[in-house]
Amino acid sequence: MAGTEVKVNLSPDCKEFLYMGTPPQGLHARSFQTICQYYKGQPRYFTLYDTSSRVPVYSAYTFKRSDGSKKVDVPWMYEPQLSVVSGSRDMQLFPEEDIHRSFQDTQAVLDDYSDTVNYERGQLNPDEHQADHDDKAATYTLTNVVPQVHDFSVGPWRDHSHTIRRRLNNYCYGHAYVVTGVTVSGLRILRRNIRRVAVPAHLWSAYCCVHFDHNAPYEERAKFPAFASYARNQKENNEVQEMTVQEIEDFLKRVTYVSKSFQIFYDNCAPSKDTLQFPLRMITK
Repeated sequence: MAGTEVKVNLSPDCKEFLYMGTPPQGLHARSFQTICQYYKGQPRYFTLYDTSSRVPVYSAYTFKRSDGSKKVDVPWMYEPQLSVVSGSRDMQLFPEEDIHRSFQDTQAVLDDYSDTVNYERGQLNPDEHQADHDDKAATYTLTNVVPQVHDFSVGPWRDHSHTIRRRLNNYCYGHAYVVTGVTVSGLRILRRNIRRVAVPAHLWSAYCCVHFDHNAPYEERAKFPAFASYARNQKENNEVQEMTVQEIEDFLKRVTYVSKSFQIFYDNCAPSKDTLQFPLRMITK
């Protein structure tokens, strides 16, 4: 995809989910919309959404220390901020009656996933990275979801999500800022022979935590203050590869719609000179 550089109009309410209140810089496209994802009147995380591909480009959130439990009884929701008929900014339950025509042009709907057996509705901001009931519930909106190949979703990517949760639980003392996104190719989910939802070619993720345990084992300490990963969204050859944030930025510059100035975290998540070491504490799982 090509176009002018995206100028993100960031709601002040959503700056808390981005390191130094700054979104990733240097993306190019023509159909991106910013969404401060609200649930029950509170901002929960930030999403850059592609209304043409009907998938999020990335979701940015703050990691909440958790035991990894999933809130599986939450119904899926849609984003009224991308609808022409609703003035609400809170994500809403899908209506029983068929009013999808009021917002299906700009976002995915449940019908897009109902007839596919190859893909899971995979969250970019996973509920297991949140602790509060409402924060978990807020991850169940289709504007936070991309089609993930089943074997990849329940295998390598889920395992990696567990790994990041345990690492940040155990060794991050302050805020951990996470950005998880996708690259897309030409593959789409069809509904009534209409090309609807883009299937990601890759999923990638990066985190930034400047206050971390400097006495952690070296193999973990070396992955702070920031680290990243990516994997192919396919049935085989889908192992997750971890790397530095600079390496993931270089990879994305080669395969997707970003400029040479692309940067995920402000100043590359470099800790300031007065960053303090937090005292040791009990490790959790």
